[in-house]
Amino acid sequence: MNLSDSQTAGGSVPRRISAMEAVLGHLRGAIEGGEYAVGDKLPSEAELCRRLEVSRPVLREALRALQTMGLTVSRTGKGTFVVSSGPVEDPTFGDYTASDLMEVRRHVEIPVAGYAAVRRTPEDLDHLAHLLERMERERDTTAWVAMDTLFHLAVAQAAQNPVFRRVIEEIRDALARQSAFLNELGGRREQSNREHRAIVEALVDGSAADAVDAMAHHLDRVETTLTAIVRPERTDPAGTPTEGETHA
Repeated sequence: MNLSDSQTAGGSVPRRISAMEAVLGHLRGAIEGGEYAVGDKLPSEAELCRRLEVSRPVLREALRALQTMGLTVSRTGKGTFVVSSGPVEDPTFGDYTASDLMEVRRHVEIPVAGYAAVRRTPEDLDHLAHLLERMERERDTTAWVAMDTLFHLAVAQAAQNPVFRRVIEEIRDALARQSAFLNELGGRREQSNREHRAIVEALVDGSAADAVDAMAHHLDRVETTLTAIVRPERTDPAGTPTEGETHA
């Protein structure tokens, strides 16, 4: 498949999309365009790999993304079936929808960052700094995603309230799934590293206001990227955004 440039969510710097993004875009377009109707079974993985000229791991990542978006469902031993023609409104990450997850994150993680700024211990700061350095060096998406969830757990731990950590533990799997989704489709890793560093710097300074602002900005960017993936802005031939499209 030919890969094309894509605009990063919330910015103007073009980036090269991955093979998985290209496959996902093709399959999503085929479903939303009616080539595969609700109830249809997608071709087998072997057939899709042959048609799209991609490896099976790349195809499976794209199929998982389609399922997260609510367009398909995988039935063991039977294949992948179309369950919605789109457009996607609210993807699901594990047990939680994206909208539910973001609502809770805003009400928990933003104030938690403020508490962490005034309650953190030297050990908390050392742990966060070490984790951030590892994340900035990491190139493997799976390993980075695992550390991403650890980072948010560490901020909750620094708030010195076990209930906060328990809440983040409860949504940990969903956070990991969301993080992987955003990194595979939104190229979020470097931007997220910068946002994490701003959070850590605020904690080091002991500034609750800066920590709250940094975490709020981080979650804003997460939501903006998610919106851009799920409801990408399309234009008509004159270059005007089509009705109902979301501006990220």
